[in-house]
Amino acid sequence: MAARTGREYLKGLSKPRELWVGDDKVTDIPAHPAFAGAAKTLAQIFDLQHQARDVCLMPDPETGEPINMSHMIPRSRADLERRHGCLQTIAEFTVGLMGRTPDYMNVTFAGFAGRADEWTVNGNERGAANLVAYQKLLAHNDLSLTHTIIHPTIDKAKGDVPEPGNEVALHKVADTAHGIVVRGARILATLAPFADEIAVYPAVPLLEGTDAYALSFCVPTNTPGLKFLCRDSCATAPNKFDHPLSSRFDEQDAFVIFDDVEVPRDRVFINANLVAYNTVMATGWYPNIMQQTMIRAQTKLEFAYGLATRMAEAINDFSPATRQMLGEIWTYAEFARAAIHSAETDAFEYGHGVWFPNGGPLAALRAALPTWFPRVGEIITLIGSHNLLAAPTDAQLRDPKLRPFIDKYLRGAGEMKSDERARIFRLAWDFVGSALAGRNELYERFYLASGARNYQLAHMLAPKDRARQLVDGILGDQQKPPDAQANLENRKINLPREVRR
Repeated sequence: MAARTGREYLKGLSKPRELWVGDDKVTDIPAHPAFAGAAKTLAQIFDLQHQARDVCLMPDPETGEPINMSHMIPRSRADLERRHGCLQTIAEFTVGLMGRTPDYMNVTFAGFAGRADEWTVNGNERGAANLVAYQKLLAHNDLSLTHTIIHPTIDKAKGDVPEPGNEVALHKVADTAHGIVVRGARILATLAPFADEIAVYPAVPLLEGTDAYALSFCVPTNTPGLKFLCRDSCATAPNKFDHPLSSRFDEQDAFVIFDDVEVPRDRVFINANLVAYNTVMATGWYPNIMQQTMIRAQTKLEFAYGLATRMAEAINDFSPATRQMLGEIWTYAEFARAAIHSAETDAFEYGHGVWFPNGGPLAALRAALPTWFPRVGEIITLIGSHNLLAAPTDAQLRDPKLRPFIDKYLRGAGEMKSDERARIFRLAWDFVGSALAGRNELYERFYLASGARNYQLAHMLAPKDRARQLVDGILGDQQKPPDAQANLENRKINLPREVRR
């Protein structure tokens, strides 16, 4: 099988699984009101890769069949540029609101497979070979993959990783003739209802003596013993006028329970190997996946700027305060674009012939986003003010008795008609005031760790030679500044061994 169509994708969701949302144990995901809108959207994304095949598809290196560009293992700066085009096309389709479209995990596993040599550490050659084989399966079958990598928090005082004997965190309990048995829970599987398979891989480094928790594998979401408990749905009725975002883009999040799940041996990438678990994410994972995530963030910021501008135009509000706030959103979007461009321009080989972007600009951007996105929401709320709560529905606009009053009292500035004004402010409300908006703000605040943790990470990542040389020059300890090539080398960032997610 090559790149799938939307119809083929939806057919794959028909496999039964143990999944709950609200009071319902769901048996038909594409038909359930909580999931129908996002399922349709994801099917459209699978169709999109064919509609934009020149940008989104590439020949499989082994079979020649078309596969999504996000499965590419980049071997040059030009490869990263080609992948950028695909990732941007997908991000634009959801205006950056769906953070876990399938390209996220495609890029992740392409990076893992490209640096499979890192996964051979401490005698893990078989696990590394399994991972390479799985990445090919993922690409050949165009699977939708989710992941769950964080241990549940029961007692925050005990830290973020399990101590020996913890029965809640996911751990290995047995070997079988065919694989291993795992038990416990992990969070938070975004996209779980819409995924064909689920991945487990390392996050925060584990403590000594916790080898049983050092696991990485992939299994189908209908594997016996897997249970998914979804959060309350943010999805709304399928009316794009009234709910232009929440009717389409609720990608869901699920708490995952592994009730003695058997993982086939050829699907195990790390099998209670603490050294491997604590080192495989150490270099290329961060800058590789940050290309996808930051392109999504840039797109969302650009959408927010366009939306805020349209709101100001609708009520002819270009006061100095509003212009300042609009300029603030544009600045965030432009910084995001510049950071991505810099990271891709300064891309380099990370080893094993694999190229990833320079992680420095992406680390800086990632640290800033948990502050920027809530501020963007605040700006849109300030510009919208009471107008966010005074936008008639599609049904009200269609009512022949109401429409004359709406046209008179709820029209826009200048020549803007009432239905256009309503459409703009209903879109803005869905972006900053709806249940989906609240979920998305939480997501952005803690996506790939909080802003505070990412600022700490940024400091640990930051090359310090040039900064120190500038200080030493003033102190009289430095005779001459480094040459241009040294400056370039000083901007290259690898994730240090002691730092993880």
